[in-house]
Amino acid sequence: MKVVVAIDSLKGSLSSVEAGMAIKEGILKACDAEVIVKPLADGGEGTLDVLLSGMGGRKIQTEVTGPLGDKTVAYYGIIDGKKTAVIEIAQAAGIKLVPGDRLNPLYTTTYGVGEIIKDAIMHGCRDFIVGIGGSATNDGGIGMLNALGYEFFDSEGNAVKPVETI
Repeated sequence: MKVVVAIDSLKGSLSSVEAGMAIKEGILKACDAEVIVKPLADGGEGTLDVLLSGMGGRKIQTEVTGPLGDKTVAYYGIIDGKKTAVIEIAQAAGIKLVPGDRLNPLYTTTYGVGEIIKDAIMHGCRDFIVGIGGSATNDGGIGMLNALGYEFFDSEGNAVKPVETI
C-alpha cells in the first residue's frame, strides 16, 4: 500500500512537516506501507518553507519592521537560478508576532513586508510570490507600499502614514 500524507500545519503546535511525520509514524505502527509526506501551506505560516522545499531555494534573513512598529527578524526565499522571491507576509506582519493583549488591526502595519520586498530587489529579484495568510493587519498594504516609496493622502490632502510611523 502507498499512502501520501499532505497536511497543512496545525497552527501553534506543529509545522506541516512535523504533522506529516507524526501521521506517517502512526500509519507505520498500524500497517506496512510506503508513506510519502508532502507538506502543504495555505499562504500563511509555513508557506515559505513549503515553497522553497518544492521549488528549490534558499532562505534570506533580514531585519524589518514588525506589525507593531518594532524591529523583528524575518525570512524570505530566493528560488535557485531565478530572480524570484518567495515572501510570507506572516514573517513581517503576522498575527503570531503580536501578543494576545495587543491584537488590534487598527494598530498594526504591513511596512515590514515592503522592507522585505526592497531587500529582495537588492538581491536581484524581479518576480515575487507572496503568501498573504496569517496577517495581523488590515491596512490594505499602505504600510508595504509606503516602505517602497509610495505616498497616500486623505481627502484633505494630509499624508496617510502607516502605523509604523505614528
